[in-house]
Amino acid sequence: MTTPVFLVTGQLGSGKTTLISRLLQRPELGETAVIVNELGEVGIDHHLLRRVDERTVLLSSGCVCCVLRGDLSDELRSLLDLRDAGAIPPFRRVVIETTGVAEPAPIVQTLLADPLLPHHYAVGAIVVTVDGEHGLHGDEALHQVAAADTLVLTKADVVGPHDLEALEDELERLNPTARAVRASFGEVEPEFLLTASARDVRELPPTNGHAHPDGVEAVVLILDRTVDWTAFGIWLTMLLHARGTSILRVKGLLDTGGEGPLLVNCVRHAVHPPVHLDGWPDDDRRSRLVVIGQDVDRDALERSLRAFVTDAPSPLPPAAGGFRGVPRPWGGDSCGSGSARADSDLAG
Repeated sequence: MTTPVFLVTGQLGSGKTTLISRLLQRPELGETAVIVNELGEVGIDHHLLRRVDERTVLLSSGCVCCVLRGDLSDELRSLLDLRDAGAIPPFRRVVIETTGVAEPAPIVQTLLADPLLPHHYAVGAIVVTVDGEHGLHGDEALHQVAAADTLVLTKADVVGPHDLEALEDELERLNPTARAVRASFGEVEPEFLLTASARDVRELPPTNGHAHPDGVEAVVLILDRTVDWTAFGIWLTMLLHARGTSILRVKGLLDTGGEGPLLVNCVRHAVHPPVHLDGWPDDDRRSRLVVIGQDVDRDALERSLRAFVTDAPSPLPPAAGGFRGVPRPWGGDSCGSGSARADSDLAG
């Protein structure tokens, strides 16, 4: 069984370190390994039980806290070695504090692509702190919000309710799949942060949102027919290829004909392994897909998706020059009907 990894990220000054510091003081953080940027900044002196080595300490709650000094992959492997050697107690989850300018996608890609780590770790959730007083500034902040499963609006004690509501509305438009919570002085229930839950995509209406001034927008697509999983995988790959880094997040539930839906999730080009759920929560088995990106055209995306997964025949194995029967976003001839239309729609 893999250990869930929770990423905590946010802009500089957004309250990320305060949030981590408060978490470390909670007894619920026992059996947790926390990787931080600086031990001195999170204020653990009063909770220190013993020092394991020069950059790893054990807190009285049973939480292991260590400093990231180099490659994240090496740090995660080191935790496994220390646990196996009995130098630290067992841990059930890992929390990683990222730097203020870090985007989550490369970290997620590290966890998914490393030859060893996927056998021991899995992405649990991405938690993003948002400065409730100053809001969002710069592309990094938008990309962090788009990748989030949980959004923490910090400094709620110094911001008026109308300003907080306006920021919540902005975050809702940017990423309707994320849960949001207000926090004062970094106080948030650990159970809320350290779970993989997110908003049910079935609750989201299939309408265009209002694009952010930087062009970032979330759109929701709904399909009434069973989705061909192989064709969908090719469509998603081609979409990411054609649109490059402008696609920030794709998340959804697909009806592929099984007893339960298939959960798909990707942050930029880091595509999580699909997860088969045991069953549908109700009789509504329609597929729903949320796409967050820059200059997203909902109608064009939906036409392209339908051409691949419902209208087009199941694709055959790759042939020279591309996939037979499947339109290609990079141009050229295709053997499938409607290829030019889907080609143009994918490329935006």
